[in-house]
Amino acid sequence: MSNNKNDISTDGLTFLEDGEVLYDDLYLLSETDEKGIVEYASDSFLKIANMNREDLIGQPHNVVRHPDMPRAAFKSLWDDVQSKGFWTGYVKNARKGGGHYWVYATVLRSVDKSGNTKYVSIRIKPSREDIKKALELYATLD
Repeated sequence: MSNNKNDISTDGLTFLEDGEVLYDDLYLLSETDEKGIVEYASDSFLKIANMNREDLIGQPHNVVRHPDMPRAAFKSLWDDVQSKGFWTGYVKNARKGGGHYWVYATVLRSVDKSGNTKYVSIRIKPSREDIKKALELYATLD
């Protein structure tokens, strides 16, 4: 770990040859406004995404979207969040500077006291078996 205050700690992360980053015991949390603009990101989310708070706060959440993710997966996410108020699923995200990480995400729609819609996302590390299944499913989607 570097002493530069702008460097992001890599403690607890494992880097694989294919660019995937593994992590243990981290809950990745974020909150966006109704347009998907990030208003909050936990330290663990910033760490795995290789971002500083300034890189993410005020940006669209899809700044971490990996190009391998099919559009249909995100259509399903938004359809479910709008109709049911929540969505769960597997997502491959991109890290700033290269690489990627997988998450099992739960996205919840909430409305604050002022009537503003917010989206909260809670993500954990999926199993290797679940990632394999997600890859097989996503290969069949547009």
